[in-house]
Amino acid sequence: MTPLAVVLAQAKETAPAAGATQLVVATLLGIAVIVLLITWLHVHPFLALIAGTAVLGIVGGLGPDKTITSFTNGVGSTVGSVGVLIALGAMIGGLLRDSGGADRVVEAVTRRVGPRGMPWALAGLAALVGIPLFFEIGVVLLVPVVVLVAARTRSSVIRIGIPALAGLSVLHGLVPPHPGPLVAISALKADLGLTLLFGLIIAVPTVIIAGPLFGRLASRWVPLSPPSEREAAAVAGRAGGTGDDGEPAGPPEPSGPSGSSGAARVAAAERTGRQVRVSAAVAVMLTPVVLMLLRAIAEVTLADGNPVRSALDVIGEPIVALLVGVVVAMFALGLPSGMSRRGLTDSVGGALPAIAGILLIVAAGGGFKQALVDAGVGTLIGQWAGAAALSPLILGWLVAVAIRVATGSATVATITAAGIVAPLAAGLSPATVALLALAVGAGSLFFSHVNDAGFWLVKEYFGLTVGQTIKSWSVMETIISVVGLLLVLLVSVFV
Repeated sequence: MTPLAVVLAQAKETAPAAGATQLVVATLLGIAVIVLLITWLHVHPFLALIAGTAVLGIVGGLGPDKTITSFTNGVGSTVGSVGVLIALGAMIGGLLRDSGGADRVVEAVTRRVGPRGMPWALAGLAALVGIPLFFEIGVVLLVPVVVLVAARTRSSVIRIGIPALAGLSVLHGLVPPHPGPLVAISALKADLGLTLLFGLIIAVPTVIIAGPLFGRLASRWVPLSPPSEREAAAVAGRAGGTGDDGEPAGPPEPSGPSGSSGAARVAAAERTGRQVRVSAAVAVMLTPVVLMLLRAIAEVTLADGNPVRSALDVIGEPIVALLVGVVVAMFALGLPSGMSRRGLTDSVGGALPAIAGILLIVAAGGGFKQALVDAGVGTLIGQWAGAAALSPLILGWLVAVAIRVATGSATVATITAAGIVAPLAAGLSPATVALLALAVGAGSLFFSHVNDAGFWLVKEYFGLTVGQTIKSWSVMETIISVVGLLLVLLVSVFV
């Protein structure tokens, strides 16, 4: 018997609601409904996930009543465990944006680095900025900088832009507090501190390979003339936004930084003429990450009951760490930038409407995941994987890859794949479960193409054709996914 089979035999399993064939058909139909609604009819993923859950539950033998119960339970548990964290992370991002802190970090890096080191600097900058910011917000902040740097250094936009996109994408898929990793952690009951630690270890070489190294090669595949200063200004002027997993937004309304809401524009306007320190902005970005890492280190190095460990267990709890990050951002960025108390409130509140769609998708995905669990689909797949001696890390990656390519949504891929492979996590060591969450996250980034809003976002901002976007952005995403899996497997050898 394989080690995986032993683990599954020891795990508490959910009795399947129907036979194996019926459950497989139900799962495929449910996923197919989600895929077709999102890609063909352009239905919002929130509604598509509800419809997919209904098909899964009814065809899979749960029946209407149990399907509704499973879905609502999944929505409630997901919002309770993940929704608050997403909201707090968005608040930190809003304060960074409206105080000008993110802009100051960008300016400081680009002012001190020469043309040769610029791809490396932008990769590191994007990774740093990407810790508290959602991918779309990071793109809006960095694209004008990328194009302007390319114009001033007479470099290819691809060579400068790919490293920045790689830094943002890797952090988005592998490192909390982004929605995808948080959902995987919640579904698999992984330790957030360990996942964060392993995620950062894996993220660094992944960004290097998919960013500066691949960017040099991609600039030869996609030869573009350096933009003029006028073209760079035009790109900065049309930097709008996009909803998570939705269509690219149209031209932005007249607004403040990064297309912020009306309340946030008021908050940003208050800081005119006053700049925050770069060190303060960096400290705000790293505060939640450092607190969660300290908790993970304390759990490994200090005995249970140690007062230092007990204190770090509390302050390193994700919701506490992010809440501390919000408070630090208010005092280190908001007030020094000139915001009033009303301005702070407006900035924090203005960050929430933009994540409403994300929260709904994550919540509906949690309902779909719970229907999978209650129907016994995950248990069935776990049994098959055990019989085939297939590594749970590879299985999680493959499932996420299939759903990502089909739907174009990294969030939907992470949610669905984590729900399917959740039974594999039962009985595995905490380190292996953390790596399983990262394997799912890596799979969710595989080959972004025409059904992904990020694909069109990159295409339009960089002025590429569809073919050029595939040769650069899509290949970069695939490299991130494959390298991420290989590094997950490598780390699993030592833990």
